[in-house]
Amino acid sequence: MKTIAKGHDLSIPINYFNLSYDDLGEGEVPVIFLHGFPFDKSMWSAQLEALAPNYRVIACDIRGFGKSIDEVTSFSIDLFSMDLARFMNGIGVKKAIICGLSMGGYIALNFQKKYPELVEALILCDTQCISDANEVKQGRLKEIQEIEEFGPAKFNDKFVKKVFSEESLMTKKDLVSDLKRVVDANSTHIIAEGLRALSSRAETCTTLSEIRVPMLIICGREDKVTPLDQSEYMHRATDGSFFRVIEKAGHVSNLEQPDIFNQHLKDFLERVTEAKAEDSVAERSWF
Repeated sequence: MKTIAKGHDLSIPINYFNLSYDDLGEGEVPVIFLHGFPFDKSMWSAQLEALAPNYRVIACDIRGFGKSIDEVTSFSIDLFSMDLARFMNGIGVKKAIICGLSMGGYIALNFQKKYPELVEALILCDTQCISDANEVKQGRLKEIQEIEEFGPAKFNDKFVKKVFSEESLMTKKDLVSDLKRVVDANSTHIIAEGLRALSSRAETCTTLSEIRVPMLIICGREDKVTPLDQSEYMHRATDGSFFRVIEKAGHVSNLEQPDIFNQHLKDFLERVTEAKAEDSVAERSWF
């Protein structure tokens, strides 16, 4: 039987790069956390700490970000999904609960569409199913040109301010500074390629009604990046999804209100675990 390493900053070679990840706790079906752009797996630290006593929790540095170094590849959401499938195979995970925030949510929805057999449940946080409108794409292309010519500092400053609620910007300055350091650690190539991946993503709205796994949708009330109405739309378009709004939070609701966010996760995971146990009992009753 293969022994699976546990801990922080583990690494596994997949798909021509080394993916960095944290793997904590124990559980039959792990929860895999996918961070947003342009962050890294450290944004999930509070969730891993809260859930590890009762669940196996895994946080990945998506290709190019954090310690998953890749300074040469052209990025896409399709590529990130393929990476996730190969990562799961590499660590021997046959099925997982996928939790993604923002870009991580785009990957989760893409992954569910391409590899539904690998998904036990979905948790979509501060994200959306639409693709970029032409105007948004043009705006991203302009940002990419400026970043490649002058560097990402101006973009980073503006973006970090945009992802927090007004209250967080005023009262949680250490949190804002910590996230700014994570964003600034990215190279020009990574920021530019990340924006290209976001710009070129396909919509997943038309397949929402086909999803048959449990789903939790979470959004900060003051999210300016992927507004609340986009989460409301996904909730209406899916059958039986759970929807939670977090007050006094913007685009990074898991960082701004971690206790509330974690409680929503725990409630949902308990539902999923109980339903899985009931299904297992029902299957055994046939023999």
